[in-house]
Amino acid sequence: MELKHLQALLGIADTGSFSAAATTIGTVQSNVSAHIARLERELDVQLVDRASGRLTEEGEVVVGRARRIMNELSDMVADVTALRQEVVGTVRLGMIGTTGRWLVPQLFDLLRDRHPHIHLNVAEGSSAQLELQLGSGRLDLAVVTFPLSGDEVMVVELFDEDLVLVVPRDHPLAEEASIPLARLADMELLLPPPGTALRAEIDSAVVPARVALRPIMELDGVRTIASLAFDGYGPAILPATAVPGHLRERFVALPVEGLPRRRVGIAQRRRGLPSAPVRAVVDILELVVADPLSMPEGIHPT
Repeated sequence: MELKHLQALLGIADTGSFSAAATTIGTVQSNVSAHIARLERELDVQLVDRASGRLTEEGEVVVGRARRIMNELSDMVADVTALRQEVVGTVRLGMIGTTGRWLVPQLFDLLRDRHPHIHLNVAEGSSAQLELQLGSGRLDLAVVTFPLSGDEVMVVELFDEDLVLVVPRDHPLAEEASIPLARLADMELLLPPPGTALRAEIDSAVVPARVALRPIMELDGVRTIASLAFDGYGPAILPATAVPGHLRERFVALPVEGLPRRRVGIAQRRRGLPSAPVRAVVDILELVVADPLSMPEGIHPT
């Protein structure tokens, strides 16, 4: 088994065809076919369905391991380079959307100042999506809400964030300093669907209090809920940072007594040693959050 055999399989996994994989790894299609055939003979299984270009079940297993192998090789080079000179390498960072809006610019500025040779590749997604990408090796680390569902990754808490009721400035509750949890039963709300992380956090407070929520609509995605709330479709329960600064004159983020804060942390794979560039990015994330002057309203460092 050679690295080029694994690179060919990863190319097919990422692009969906032998020809596209050849372009990606800088070779010809016949070489990709030969590499896959060699790998299949050695493992004595079929890894790719030739008719569809899709991975078989065995192929998916091998790709998961192969991706980790290639990541470890890349990390090894980055670590050795960091011992001799500036930290150099690419860090693939996942970020939940509302947090990314305020955290990524600060991370970028500090990273450019302290480690200008680190290339940051940021992917946005839900915590569940980012957890899967992190576990499969497509991401090096991710900023997510937790707890997470699987055991492939570990999370270190970074900060807590208030959950608030977002209403227009002309709403009857807009002048209140805060509202009791029971008042939520009096209004129709834009809500995340049951089974999502944000809905679980909301339900952890309203269910024990016997407060029945009345959804206008249930939508999976904080940004989608926020967008509809800002377009006038109804009040919504959102993380505090979901209300951008330029909309603060039109909307109010009301504290709700009894709603928990959502917990946000840095997630990494349990197996494998983080590279020097990844460790540098984690240090800077923690540095940003440790500065109270850089924190938006509603964020509480842990």
